This record gives sequence, structure tokens and C-alpha cells, in this order.
Amino acid sequence: MLKNITMGQYYPVDSVIHRLDPRIKLILTIVFIVVVFLAKTFVGYALILLFVFLVSRLANVPFRMLLRGLKPLRLIIILTFLLNLFFTSGETTWVEFWVIRITKEGFLQAAFYSLRLVFLVLGTSLLTLTTSPVALSDGIELLLTPLKKIHFPAHELAMMMTIALRFIPTLLEETDNIMKAQMARGADFESGNLISR
Repeated sequence: MLKNITMGQYYPVDSVIHRLDPRIKLILTIVFIVVVFLAKTFVGYALILLFVFLVSRLANVPFRMLLRGLKPLRLIIILTFLLNLFFTSGETTWVEFWVIRITKEGFLQAAFYSLRLVFLVLGTSLLTLTTSPVALSDGIELLLTPLKKIHFPAHELAMMMTIALRFIPTLLEETDNIMKAQMARGADFESGNLISR
């Protein structure tokens, strides 16, 4: 499961996207996030998916790798969908059984919120996969440089974000080593529910 986490990992290949200035990538990621939140139709989300696919092709990052990064978040995405499906009221009722009521508006809100979550993860994963932590830190610092005039700690904030991103792969590797050592001693992380594990 740990190898499926792509957030914070850098995928070193030569591509047009990798060679872009990190400030441009950061600004484009912010614009992408705004567009994801402004999309209100399935056509809009289909166009966003097409954009993510094209950028991943330009970046020489396998689209499967991006989708693999969603695996650890399956439970959160499903829970987001179900909570919005069952607890959003609406005018057009599709199913009504006992206390369960599914409406068209609830389904649309559930689908849109889940898709937003998926695209936010895909977009930020593309940023970290195509930008080294050092370049990302420099880009953040350069973007925040104008705020230094009001004594904003741009350098310190950029350094904190870089350290956090840098240590995600290290923490994952350490966790994986601990799990392998425990499995060598007979621990079973595969069977049973969460409490029994």
C-alpha cells in the first residue's frame, strides 16, 4: 500500500513539463484547483480529466502512476460520495426506503465532491512528480518574495514545505522497513479487520 502514495515523490525524467519554471507550475496548479472548484457539470469534469491526461503525457509520467496515487484515498472518496448521497436533500427523489432517501441533487453533489477530491489529488501529484523538492522550494520562495516587505517569512515557509515534502518518501520507506521487519517476525498485516490487525 505504501508504494501507491505518489504525493511528494519526484519522477525524474526529461520532459517539457519537468523543464518548466517551478513558479509557472505552482501558478498553473493554483489555477487548476480554482477551475476544479468552478466546474459544475460532467462535461467540465471530462475536460479536466482530458487536461490531466494530456499533461501527464507531456510530462512522461505514466497515467497509471497518477491513478495509483488515488488507491490510499479510496475510503475517503467513497465516504465522501456516500455521505453526500444520503444526507443531501433535494427536490427530485430517485429512491426512498425507510429513512434512506436518494435524490438527484444528492447524487450530483456526491459525484461532484468526489470528482473534485480526485482531481485535486491528481493535480497536486502532477506538481510534485514533475518538480524536485529543491526547485519547488525555490519557486515558493520566489513567489512569496514580494511579501517580505511586510516581514512575511517567505524563506522559512518555503523551507518548511520543502522539508515536509522531502521527508514523505523517507517516512514511507521507514514505515515499509518496519512493516517488513514485523512480517519477518510473524506479524500479519493482510488478514482481519483494522482492530484485529
